[in-house]
Amino acid sequence: MKFTDLELPGIFTIEPKVFGDARGYFSETFRLDLLEQKLGHSISFVQDNESFSQRGVLRGLHYQAPPFAQTKLVRVLQGRVLDVAVDLRQNSPTFGQSVGVELSGENKKQLFIPQGFAHGFVVLSQQARFSYKVDNYYAPNHDKGLAWDDPDLCIDWQLPVDDIQLSQKDTQHPRLRDIQTEFDQNWPVL
Repeated sequence: MKFTDLELPGIFTIEPKVFGDARGYFSETFRLDLLEQKLGHSISFVQDNESFSQRGVLRGLHYQAPPFAQTKLVRVLQGRVLDVAVDLRQNSPTFGQSVGVELSGENKKQLFIPQGFAHGFVVLSQQARFSYKVDNYYAPNHDKGLAWDDPDLCIDWQLPVDDIQLSQKDTQHPRLRDIQTEFDQNWPVL
């Protein structure tokens, strides 16, 4: 597995080795020992989630507030998405900055997103199956969101605004400047 650090501290991609022949391919998609070696500490994923979406569906930007914050390891099984993470750690030098990565069933890249980041993705292909692991259970009372179109974030979702499809919930999220007081000042900067 190849680990590649991205612009925001703590965010990295994982590219598994793929062994293919005329029959198809084989790939190890998760190795706890290698991930923990990269992180320098242990991690315990407790829940796997999967979604299926059509082109233009944007899910996010979501996060869970402490003490139920979640680390995510995300990947696309089928199709193509732009996956985005936004740094919400107020004590971080990259607070409010985002990073976007194209994940697809073809490139098999995964994105590691630590606690303290909002996360979302938009489907670029006709359809996509999206899968992710989390290290904390879903806690509805701590489920939060950030406006996907917050002009202060300057996220290029790579689709025309008219093509974006949102859930009712995702149309109601506040801007970054309106949620700054929600966060614990002691979130780690990785």
